[in-house]
Amino acid sequence: MAKFLAELLGCTLPSKGASPMFESKSHSRVGLKSSTKQKTTVFSTLASEKSFSDCKKESMPQTPPFSAMFDSSGYNRNLYQSAEDSCGGLNYHDNNLLSGSLEALIQHLVPNVDYYPDRTYIFTFLLSSRLFMHPYELMAKVCHLCVEHQKLNDPDGDKNQIRKIAPKILQLLTEWTETFPYDFRDERMMRNLKDLAHRITSGEETYRKNVQQMIQSLIRKLAALSQYEEVLAKISSSTTDRLTVLKTKPQSIQRDIITVCSDPYTLAQQLTHIELERLNYIGPEEFVQAFVQKDPLDNDKSCYSELKKTRNLEAYVEWFNRLSYLVATEICMPVKKKHRARMIEYFIDVARECFNIGNFNSLMAIISGMNMSPVSRLKKTWAKVKTAKFDILEHQMDPSSNFYNYRTALRGAAQRSLTAHSSREKIVIPFFSLLIKDIYFLNEGCANRLPNGHVNFEKFWELAKQVSEFMTWKQVECPFERDRKILQYLLTVPVFSEDALYLASYESEGPENHIEKDRWKSLRSSLLGRV
Repeated sequence: MAKFLAELLGCTLPSKGASPMFESKSHSRVGLKSSTKQKTTVFSTLASEKSFSDCKKESMPQTPPFSAMFDSSGYNRNLYQSAEDSCGGLNYHDNNLLSGSLEALIQHLVPNVDYYPDRTYIFTFLLSSRLFMHPYELMAKVCHLCVEHQKLNDPDGDKNQIRKIAPKILQLLTEWTETFPYDFRDERMMRNLKDLAHRITSGEETYRKNVQQMIQSLIRKLAALSQYEEVLAKISSSTTDRLTVLKTKPQSIQRDIITVCSDPYTLAQQLTHIELERLNYIGPEEFVQAFVQKDPLDNDKSCYSELKKTRNLEAYVEWFNRLSYLVATEICMPVKKKHRARMIEYFIDVARECFNIGNFNSLMAIISGMNMSPVSRLKKTWAKVKTAKFDILEHQMDPSSNFYNYRTALRGAAQRSLTAHSSREKIVIPFFSLLIKDIYFLNEGCANRLPNGHVNFEKFWELAKQVSEFMTWKQVECPFERDRKILQYLLTVPVFSEDALYLASYESEGPENHIEKDRWKSLRSSLLGRV
């Protein structure tokens, strides 16, 4: 993980001659001529979630999706204070929760007959609490508070009071399982969940049905994750180096990407399918867990050792690198110069369509692949390419001024997504490495705890705001029709290693100096077994 972060955080937009970078998606839909093809379908309406906006009510009114949890300035931080909050270890300013002891924050999470926590608080605390304790430890504390304070284990308890508190506890558990389902890969989490659910549903058939639905939904999500991981493992195990294939299969009978998909717009659509599918499996907690360090108030353990249950974030980065190498491979492989130039122009068109769709991760992977040294050194090939469109794309993703052009486009795309009526207009796939870097520096720039030992909750409001934007984007369903043949090619076709790319590049356009000549001879000897 340390190496992964070092490589990820060191990335910038590659200049010509650079190696591929680890990256991230962001979307923008401005400036470029839109495609003449306008295949769009209307999104199926996302199921609305429920929460308590009025803590005095037993019913659970509709709550907004993630995108609506913010006003123009950020999170809705005006939480429902009670008399206990002002003297119970929580610190407010202008009715905004700024800090608190860990125990007080945990108690603030737990509902009672007259109180239910704001949804933004639930998300923020469940996201950030893992920096201080394991999710299973938090779940155990929540269960204990619910059982003890509401006397759920007392057979002679007030049944009417239990009927009032039960739907609120059930709603808290539902929000936890829906937003952070991967926490429940831990058997300790699942045991506590089932135990608390059993206590609040005793004798209440309506609640029992709701609990069954919640647990069945959770199991489906975990099963889908396991299936996804199995597919990734199969893809990874079946991948071979393109040079190995070339040794056994003449190049003249091998397919290239244009023979599989001649239309750049269609390829951009299929890339978007892959991006959204892989985005969808990244849990919000993975952003936090990537940066977990030892809590200074925790004397004998780190939360991280048992915390990480998934590697979807890393798998997504690996996809970006694969796409970069695939682009470079497809360009370097043709023997004839005109075919290489045609391939470059093809990928420029694909990148433009990705930009227009809002798929910035694929866009950046394509730019990265075309800027790799084995590709950028092909001067005779580039001389035959019309690069005006490529120059526009590079300008939009210019890293200067902290990616100002990109960030401007991203804000516009995010706003358009909020008001969109067609599914295509909702697509926002951010430049992933920049998203990770923003979250990382937010985490590094502010202390988790204040000098008095309180949790710096103001920091975690901002962290949750950034992660919740991602949550909105990853829930978008891809509106384009799937093409299994193209998807299969993109995910499984062998690609060149970096050394094989250099060898192919030198074979296409000979070495220009003694350093390149020596490297060419060395590569021919090691990769081809000849000098």
